[in-house]
Amino acid sequence: MSFNIAILGASGYTGAELIRLIAGHPDMNIAALAAERKAGMEMAQVFPHLRHLDLPTLVKIDQIDFSTIDLTFCALPHVTSQQVIPNLPADMKIVDLSADFRLRDPAAYEKWYGKPHDAVELQKEAVYGLTEFYRDDIKAARFVAGTGCNAATGQYALVPLIKAGVIDLDEIVIDLKAAVSGAGRSLKENLLHAELSEGYHAYAVGGTHRHLGEFDQEFSALAGRPVQVQFTPHLIPANRGILATVYVRGEAEEIHKTLAQAYENEAFLEVLPFGEVPSTRHIRGSNFCHIGVVGDRIAGRAMVVAVLDNLTKGSSGQALQNANLMLGLPEDAGLMLAPVFP
Repeated sequence: MSFNIAILGASGYTGAELIRLIAGHPDMNIAALAAERKAGMEMAQVFPHLRHLDLPTLVKIDQIDFSTIDLTFCALPHVTSQQVIPNLPADMKIVDLSADFRLRDPAAYEKWYGKPHDAVELQKEAVYGLTEFYRDDIKAARFVAGTGCNAATGQYALVPLIKAGVIDLDEIVIDLKAAVSGAGRSLKENLLHAELSEGYHAYAVGGTHRHLGEFDQEFSALAGRPVQVQFTPHLIPANRGILATVYVRGEAEEIHKTLAQAYENEAFLEVLPFGEVPSTRHIRGSNFCHIGVVGDRIAGRAMVVAVLDNLTKGSSGQALQNANLMLGLPEDAGLMLAPVFP
């Protein structure tokens, strides 16, 4: 059986990545593509690398006949999703890639995003979409909210350790490097080549990054008490990839064993041999996350290094993984692409 898929926001990076992945999916058919500002255009005009595919012409959202659609991906900008999704059919299966529904608490949303939520009832319904940790909930869900790419990277490094109680919850530092595609496709002066290349810089310093809301939500729920991590992201002059170096207090070999056991049956999470560290060049364009553990020279401290592709495992690949579960398909369908190297 083939399922008909719609992608809203198909002219952005995550929309294009969804198309790339679904094009090789054995059980999905792209039936509708929406992009408000580029309606009427062909995808080959918007993304020439997709010109070999037979794809629908881009339309406005209100031109889609959703009665023919089995599942919709919303790859829309922040705030737009909470305005659009309430108007979709009430029985429509939806995977949202925006930040709009990741936080369960309306007050937390207002704190981190600076405005009240416009669709609180839907916010309550949304299942948090970090597949490996919410698999059973996602299988039964109608509506799934994808995670932030930075938040996913940090959680893959830390969730099993918090669950197992093998690290000090009050001494967690996440030092993260993120590629520029995570900022989206909109024109921004600070993302011009001359402004960005040949250097990198920290941003959202001092605990202001919105993905901290996800860390607070997920880590505190696991621990049964408030957990606040130190988190500093840095923008690097690369197109794809995230690398998080997480500093923790705990025994390095026990930390490695805990992660290896937690992920031994996970198709997309690979824990490297103890002492090896991963590189973004080895997961580029794939749905894989590689994790390494190294002991520090100071006894009782360790570094956990996690890497993933922000557009794939951090966003569109994660979304497709969730959609597979929601439609009763093999979780890895369309996702076992090898990384692109070099």
